[in-house]
Amino acid sequence: MRGMADENLWAVVPAGGAGTRLWPLSRAAAPKFLHDLGGTGRSLLQATYDRLVPLVGDRLLVVTGAAHAEAVSGQLDALPTANVVAEPSPRDSMAAIGLAAAIIERQDPDAVMGSFAADHVIADPEAFRACVSEAAAVARTGVLVTLGIEPDFPSTGFGYIRLAERLEDFPTAHAVAEFVEKPDATTAAGYVASGEYRWNAGMFVARASVVLDLLAENHPDLAAGVRAIAADPTRMDEIWPGLTKIAIDHAVAEPAAAAGRVAVVPGAFGWEDIGDFEALSDLLPAGADGMKVLGDAAAVLAIDSTGLVVAGTGRTVAVLGLTDVVVVDTGDALLVTTTEHAQDVKAVVQALKDSGRSELT
Repeated sequence: MRGMADENLWAVVPAGGAGTRLWPLSRAAAPKFLHDLGGTGRSLLQATYDRLVPLVGDRLLVVTGAAHAEAVSGQLDALPTANVVAEPSPRDSMAAIGLAAAIIERQDPDAVMGSFAADHVIADPEAFRACVSEAAAVARTGVLVTLGIEPDFPSTGFGYIRLAERLEDFPTAHAVAEFVEKPDATTAAGYVASGEYRWNAGMFVARASVVLDLLAENHPDLAAGVRAIAADPTRMDEIWPGLTKIAIDHAVAEPAAAAGRVAVVPGAFGWEDIGDFEALSDLLPAGADGMKVLGDAAAVLAIDSTGLVVAGTGRTVAVLGLTDVVVVDTGDALLVTTTEHAQDVKAVVQALKDSGRSELT
């Protein structure tokens, strides 16, 4: 495996978040990256590992919550336990990725690292790896590189990256003009029509030292904190709670783009982050009855209905005369909604917390 890999490239897999829009399938105790949401027999985390190993061999770190470290190690039994970094509490993506960068920097000051979330779905792993390889080559010039997803439609759910000029000596890379926030529908349609924008999937590649040096320019205490933990892991509980809680986009990517220090490699490898049940439904094939099923298809009876059923208990789920329905049966909880309201499922989680029923979240 190592012979196939880029000897200077590391992968960092942040594995956090509760996936509240996928409740009750995804919970705080068992977030979506631990689930097989594609019906492939591999969880999202395992699929992420599978597509990265040919690039990096065993140079892969997973950063996850302390509560999930055992489950992560259990699913990735070929990964050394030391490569699973447990964070005591959520401090957003910059602290997690920054700590991994500091650990890698101490082992190899010239190392290039890529950060890839544990809960993404990639349709074409080979095209993905080719994109990452080009990004790593660009990153060796000293810039921060992001992977920009070629948009399938004018999404209002993702941020966008505006491309600037092409970079010489690389097959597809561009400079980044700016990162832009999630647009309204009209603006998104203009972005896609222009051909100048890509979706921002939050995937970054750079030298580990560059990530930390860019961080130090804008948040010196955070950079110093993760470097101190990497130097002495026994200080984790002392330092971690005081680290600034901020996303890597705001901490590093946006300021670096404004300074002309970010590049983008466009990617056409089929990407989805499964943000809600509508997105999950889009990934699954419909059965002969028109219903999409995750889990035990034999337990689902659909008549004149369309939508998604997640059948996880073995008991029969019958759906009659409903369009674009979502039914999720986990035994201790049952969700019934529609794909139109998929983005609103997180409100159920909040209502449960507000009513003192956090054990269900």
